[in-house]
Amino acid sequence: MKGIKKILVGMDLSQYSTLALEYAVEIAVVSDAEIFLFNVVNQRDIDGVKMASAYYPNGIDIDRYISELKTERYNEIRSVVTERFFDVKSSMSIHITVGIPFEEILNFAQRENVDIIVIGNKGRSNISRTIFGSNAEKVFRHAKVPVLSVREPDLFIRKD
Repeated sequence: MKGIKKILVGMDLSQYSTLALEYAVEIAVVSDAEIFLFNVVNQRDIDGVKMASAYYPNGIDIDRYISELKTERYNEIRSVVTERFFDVKSSMSIHITVGIPFEEILNFAQRENVDIIVIGNKGRSNISRTIFGSNAEKVFRHAKVPVLSVREPDLFIRKD
């Protein structure tokens, strides 16, 4: 794995993203790679809050809402890293942005010259997949680098 020096891990804080991080850490340890932990605040959710804000007497400070959400997610990711991956945390950096998740993942991967993307095959919301399509699937189709799909093995064991 000499060619892998930068790993992007999609961290939506689901059980799948923690599993994806486990795989990324295994790759990073043997290849001395840097890990980018990447979370996207979905623009669709921000737009929903903006619409709901019209029904509040004083509105909602969207910038403050986004800032608090980013801080909360940063702290959650940092907590996962500290609790489960303390020995390799120095090779990790946390990045949180706002936008359309698959587009932000692809843009970050290109901007940072990432060598591989590690992402869970499911995220936090199954209903959004039904309505909008899977962000992971879109990353698979459009990424210019290899994408490692991670799934929870116990959920896919055949029971005949």
